[in-house]
Amino acid sequence: MMGKYAAVMMPGLRYHRTHFWSRPSDAGSTFGFTSYAIRLMQDVYFLDWQVNAGDKVKLLEQIGHIETSKAVSDLFAPVAGMVKSFNQEVLSDPSLINVDGFGKGWLFEMECDATAGMDVHEYMKFLEDNWEKTQRMLKGKINSGDD
Repeated sequence: MMGKYAAVMMPGLRYHRTHFWSRPSDAGSTFGFTSYAIRLMQDVYFLDWQVNAGDKVKLLEQIGHIETSKAVSDLFAPVAGMVKSFNQEVLSDPSLINVDGFGKGWLFEMECDATAGMDVHEYMKFLEDNWEKTQRMLKGKINSGDD
């Protein structure tokens, strides 16, 4: 539960402290926002990347910006690797994040360590242990991963 709302967690995905999920794919790993992040952000209005396909990024390097009904925030890389592509549909229509966060609302693909992150049970424990702190962090600085 996220307060009074049910948290949707998909088995088989990896979850990151930055509140991204990742799914291994032929292109590396596909990333999107967890339902926890989507619930706290609420409506996404604008998404902008400051890195390009082919760029190598470091863990927690700033990679973009997001504007939601709650805040304008920076986005940080959930893992180190090379950005392969961005979901152009989400750039045109960021509402896909809210409507289908685990499907059409995916954000980007990276060539990276597909085993990085937590399984669903580890992520749920992480959320439980950090509920208050994580809510404050997400409301002020979306997915920075700072402790």
